[in-house]
Amino acid sequence: MAKTHILVIDQGTTSTRSIVFDHAARRVGIAQAEFAQHYPQPGWVEHDPEDIWRDALATARDALAASGLTAQDLAAIGITNQRETAVVWDRATGEPIHRAIVWQDRRGAPRCQELKADGAEDLVRARTGLLIDPYFSATKIAWMLDHVAGARARAERGDLAFGTIDSFLLWRLTGGAVHATDITNASRTMLYDIHRQCWDAELCRLLRVPEAMLPQVHDNAHLYGTTDPALLGAAVPVAGIAGDQQAALFGQACFDPGMAKSTYGTGCFMLLNTGEEAVESQHRLLTTPAYRLDGRTTYALEGSIFVAGAAVKWLRDGIGVITHASQTDDLATRIPDNHGVYMVPAFAGLGAPHWDPEARGAIYGLTLGAGAAHLARAALEAVAFQTMDLVEAMAADGGGRPAILRVDGGMAANDWLCGFLADMIDTPVERPDDLETTARGAAFHAGLATGVWSGLDHLSTLWSRERCFEPDMTAEARAPLVAGWRDAVRRTLGPRR
Repeated sequence: MAKTHILVIDQGTTSTRSIVFDHAARRVGIAQAEFAQHYPQPGWVEHDPEDIWRDALATARDALAASGLTAQDLAAIGITNQRETAVVWDRATGEPIHRAIVWQDRRGAPRCQELKADGAEDLVRARTGLLIDPYFSATKIAWMLDHVAGARARAERGDLAFGTIDSFLLWRLTGGAVHATDITNASRTMLYDIHRQCWDAELCRLLRVPEAMLPQVHDNAHLYGTTDPALLGAAVPVAGIAGDQQAALFGQACFDPGMAKSTYGTGCFMLLNTGEEAVESQHRLLTTPAYRLDGRTTYALEGSIFVAGAAVKWLRDGIGVITHASQTDDLATRIPDNHGVYMVPAFAGLGAPHWDPEARGAIYGLTLGAGAAHLARAALEAVAFQTMDLVEAMAADGGGRPAILRVDGGMAANDWLCGFLADMIDTPVERPDDLETTARGAAFHAGLATGVWSGLDHLSTLWSRERCFEPDMTAEARAPLVAGWRDAVRRTLGPRR
């Protein structure tokens, strides 16, 4: 019988999950493990790659056991991952030379300022579709080469390998046989020309990253290699890789130009499918490959918000306002309005459309009448307000306003948030019956490469809606909320902007 099950390793910012999908794209086995976050200095965020590898392997084994399957039953493995997080390791030993530097990390900000002052932003933007920002991988790589003894010389000799998390996991899964990545992860480094679709030698020199370190770049649905049989009990093809946000777009079946999704996890990321046209943003959005199949690239406009669920986590773990994230729904519903309280969650700077790495989080409008419910509501409202800013920027760029916004990620389970979001963007919000769309997107890619699914039309039939939230707010009621938000952002950006 043909094998039809796909195992996906979904490696995120705070946890690693493995999920087994069947031929109907239903989850039949899942395992998850949280891992430690390291904050050596303010603005620095690191992960231990060995923690990630240990959890990826353990959850893969546990998900298989939960599904009642073995590795021999799998058609393929897919990988989806936190993007921009950089790992550098020794090709001979496979050992990382430093902790992974996470996408949230801001230590590259001084170098980014130098590049901007030197007039490099137009070059970077034209070739990569990105803005110069420490969010992306290149300055993280250069920092490691400059701060780990002997690393730069080793990299220039070809002794070191760079990868985003997908590439590191692929290397380990294949026993060091394959050093590769996909176009979506490669495009987030500030080193990849998204038009010529190759590593750019001039950008590598500018950002001081030796080309010898870089992985091969393939389509998303591609037979990358096979796993070491000792790891899972059988050799399994690794056949699909995509960065988490592009994977979610694919998992949401947003295959036609004009379709959009927004993912609400640690951060918030909205992608609008623009087809085979790489739309150049005039409003500080990113132009990014959404996926490449059979050598043909579909592009997207992307708005990246650094903090969404992380603000709720801060309310819980940082100041103890709540004990569980799900409480925010009840607290937000309990009060009639926001009491003039606005949170600008710039804990790691502000992303699109402002791109201010120096901004820091702030709460405005506090009075003695404000309480825990107002803080919880402000955190949720900030997610919707930031999404509204992205929708408007995309429309201004010529991408158009989406007729419907499909949402996913853990925060999308919050009914109050979805309803408020629909009101703020004045657009219906669709929530799928399975919020694990990131992992599903990686499964779709792996399944396309191995014949589990026949094509995009087949995949579209597997998506289904759980609920649609229709906008229910008048323009007159919306206007003061929007004005309050924009005033708060203006205060946060301050005189520096």
